[in-house]
Amino acid sequence: MIPPDSIIQIVRSYGLVILFGLAILEGPIATVIAAWLARLGYVDVFAVYGVCVSADLVGDSLLYAAGRRTGHLPGRWLRRLGVGGDRLARLEAHFRDHGPSTLIVGKLTHSAGFAVLLAAGASRMPFGRFVRYNLFATVPKTLVFVLIGYSFGAAYAAIDAAIFRVSLVLLAVLLTGAGLWLLQRRRRVS
Repeated sequence: MIPPDSIIQIVRSYGLVILFGLAILEGPIATVIAAWLARLGYVDVFAVYGVCVSADLVGDSLLYAAGRRTGHLPGRWLRRLGVGGDRLARLEAHFRDHGPSTLIVGKLTHSAGFAVLLAAGASRMPFGRFVRYNLFATVPKTLVFVLIGYSFGAAYAAIDAAIFRVSLVLLAVLLTGAGLWLLQRRRRVS
């Protein structure tokens, strides 16, 4: 993780070109800091928004591509990763039936995003569909972080900590919900 103070110095020195890479790596906090720098007059806020949306889509596409490559791994590696034939078939069925909502929830909760994006690729979700729904979630999510940064960016350290805490809470809620759903499903089967 790149320290927020370093992000400030890098963006102030190199501008939007470097912001693209930082936003791929650091996402929300890079967006918050860049929007704050826009308020201070170092960069254009609309350009920050466009760069950060683009970077988010590129970063997510890279995770999708990494997930897609799992299908090329040897069978024994897939089994070790817990992605054997039956599980992969269920994952594909899930993304075929519930891909858009899964992507949107994964993107908006932030903490589940990494796993969801990899799973979308592993499930062979059509890339056009992936990008469309990913964009649908990225546009408002990035706008929220730009507005937070523009309005309260001077408190970037507290915002970074808050993003981390909220992500953990949302992950706990998702895992609890998934666990309850699995328990209920097993009871129905029994």
